[in-house]
Formats: sequence, C-alpha cells, structure tokens
Amino acid sequence: MSDYKAVIGLEVHAELDTASKIYCGCTTAFGGEENTHVCPICLGLPGALPLLNRKVVEFCIKAGLALNCKINNYSRQDRKHYFYPDLPKSFQTSQLDLPICYDGYLDIEVNGQTKRIGITRIHIEEDAGKLIHGLTGTRVDYNRGATGLIEIVSEPDLTNPDEVYAYMETLRQVLLYTGVSNCKMEEGSLRCDVNVSIHREGEPFGVRTEMKNLNSLSAAKAAAAYEIKRQKQVLAEGGDLFQATLRWDDAKGINYVMRVKEHADEYYYFPEPDIMPIVITPEEVEAIRATLPELPKARQQRYKSQYGLSDYDANILTVSKALSDLFDQAVACEAPAKVCANFIMGDITRLLNEKALQPEEVPFGGKELAELANLISQGAISSSAGSKVVELLFQPEFAGKAPKAIVEEQNLGQVSDQGAIKAMCQQVIDANPKVVEDYRGGKKQAISALVGQVMKASKGKANPAMANQLLEELLNG
Repeated sequence: MSDYKAVIGLEVHAELDTASKIYCGCTTAFGGEENTHVCPICLGLPGALPLLNRKVVEFCIKAGLALNCKINNYSRQDRKHYFYPDLPKSFQTSQLDLPICYDGYLDIEVNGQTKRIGITRIHIEEDAGKLIHGLTGTRVDYNRGATGLIEIVSEPDLTNPDEVYAYMETLRQVLLYTGVSNCKMEEGSLRCDVNVSIHREGEPFGVRTEMKNLNSLSAAKAAAAYEIKRQKQVLAEGGDLFQATLRWDDAKGINYVMRVKEHADEYYYFPEPDIMPIVITPEEVEAIRATLPELPKARQQRYKSQYGLSDYDANILTVSKALSDLFDQAVACEAPAKVCANFIMGDITRLLNEKALQPEEVPFGGKELAELANLISQGAISSSAGSKVVELLFQPEFAGKAPKAIVEEQNLGQVSDQGAIKAMCQQVIDANPKVVEDYRGGKKQAISALVGQVMKASKGKANPAMANQLLEELLNG
C-alpha cells in the first residue's frame, strides 16, 4: 500500500483575544463558575438581537493579512443549522460563500525544505458551549458560547504528519505575533480539524474523513498518521472507506466514528437576517496592515543577517514572541547578541519550564538581560555565575534588582587575578598526575578536566579562559 499518497487539509479554529464576545458584551475570560458569563443574546433567547463586535472583524482582517490573504470588501454572515446541546439557538452564526479573507498562503519548513500551503479562506463565527460529562449525567456550560472565532481553512496541500505539525506550529506563531489569539491549546483557544484522504498518483482524491477538535500539535500529527495508516489498511483488506466524522482518542492513540459526515447542504445555510452585511473599505484594510508586527520569518532573517546567529538560534528565539521581544530589548541596549540568545534558549527557558511559567512571565526585562550579558562579555563574571544570577532573578526576593547589584551581594564576581589562578592551576596539576600524563601523552582534550577542577576549586569564580591558558603554560613549560 506504499503507492498510496495522503491528502490532508486542516480547519483551524482560533478564539480571538477580544475582551467581549462576538455579538454581546459578555466577558471572554477563561473559566468562571458555569453559565455566569452569559446573557440573553449569547444564550439565543427569543427577542434578543446580536450586535457584531467590530474588533472581531479587525482581528480577522489582521490574521488574513499576516497569512497573505485577499480581503473581501463585502461579506456577510450566515446561519449554519444543526442541533446539538452546546448550541442553544440550534444554529451557528458563521460565514459560507462570502468570508472576510480568502486566497492566502503560509510557508512552512519541513526537513530543511520550504513548502507553501494554500489558505482557502478565513471567516468569523461564534464558538459553541462546552459539554461536561460526569458519572450522573452531562452538563452544558455556555460561558464559552458565542466567543468570537476565526476558522482558517487550508487547501489540501499537506501530505504527511510532519507537515501537519509544521503547519500548526507556524500558524500558531503567526497568530501569537499578531496578537489576535492567545492560542492556549490547553484552554481550547486553538483547535483543529484534520481532513484525510488517500489516493494513487494520477487518480482522483479518495474518500475523506474528518477528525474533530484536536487540541495539541502532537495530537494533530499523531491523528493524521493513524488515519493514513487506517485508511491504507482498510483498502488492503478489501474494505470500503466512507465519509465520516471521527473522534481522536489521544490517550489510546486511536480514532473512532462519531457520525456519518454531513454535507454542506445539510446545514441549510442561509444569510443571517439580524446582522447587516460587513463592508470593509480599502482604507480600513491598509490601516490594519500598518499595525502588523514583524512576523517570525522576517525576524529570523534579521537575526541571522544583523547578529550573525545560526538558523537554529534564530528559529528557537522566534518560537515565542515574548522571548523574541526580550532578545530585541537586550541587544538594543548594546549587549552581545550570542550571549543574550544563549541565556534565553538555556537558563531562561529551563526556568520557565521548571516553574510552569509562560514566556510572558519572565520576571525581568531586556535591560537586566543586557547588563548580565555585558558582565560576562567583560569577564566580570563567569557563565556559571551568570546562570546563578538568572536563577536569583526568578526568585521574588530579588525582583527589581540589577544583575550587577546581585553579583556584588552574592560575591559572584569572577577572579581574574593571574597569581591566584596560577596557584590553583599548580595545585590541580599536582593532584591529578594521571590526567597530566594523558595530556602530555597527546590527549590534549584532557586539559578540559583540569580546567573543570580549577573552576571547582574556585567555586566557579575563576576566569576559565585564563585558567586554560595558565594550565597550558604550566603543562608545556
């Protein structure tokens, strides 16, 4: 079955980071007691009329421009009818044939190769509520209902699970950089539906299945891989594929059929009569375009050309806009770029993970990072001492303190006294005859072990470059 090729398209739903819902003034804050962020409008009560949130339209346009889309100057909303408990109106207000954004693309990188993925459309719609399943029954929480969404529909240009992961990761970056969504997948702010079919080269696309509401990058990749394998297996055993909506079980690593897939005409779309058409002028589009930030790909190129960073460093630094901004703030203070990058990719990222903090929660700014990086580049402190300073800066009692002040308080300054370091080097040589013998026998890398012993003896305060030089002189003298 290796001659079958996969065809994959994604429908990504991103909750917009607006203060209020799409048609009313209810808060979009995550959580809260069940059914407290609701009103007659978002509950769809009779006689309650919606009023479109202007910021939802602006955010949709902003996302569309960042994803190289064209913008419809005239669009409208439609009613998409289906009955489900988390949709109190029994229809969803969405867009069908006149979306706000269309005909865009996103470039992704997979295994060092760049591939362009077409974006069919981006439209606005309202989110549904949430079903809460328990032992005694199922409750419905409408707090999330009618939160503004954009749905980003790709062309079926993806062909394997790695591309699915790269597309989702790159798309998430773009949405975060533009600020239109917080993309917290663990809170359901970013979800995707994965559409998969297989076919032989030169033949029409096969039967398509759809897996709904995948809420992590790894789940999207795993679900695509499983469904490709499952479809190939069905055909290999002489079975027939049928169009269906599937649910992915991430814990078990399998999917199962939820329902036979609906066709668009089964939703009985018709224009929403309670909301006026959306008219967007070219001037409004250009005003929104002017607010676009520097996007990840552009930043990566700038980091490589302006600061000489490697592809790897530039890619890692731009994964998070908050950390990328921290880097920009630091180098703007004339700090060495590579040292700043190493701190962000190393100690800062490690401490964020250990403390379960978001990148936006780094407790110091670019000025402090620049001061720390300059202390290292000037030889005032060692790299290990710099790591200690970063750890202290993450502690509440050191909040607001300058790195230089912490170095002085904690006695972390680097020893650069040649006589003191030379004496330590001689002691280390005398205490490690076997390592010395290895070095003099041609194993030049053995000197690293001796430098390590000097650093240990000095409690990390000796200048390592000076220690290395003095060790060489003593060993070769």
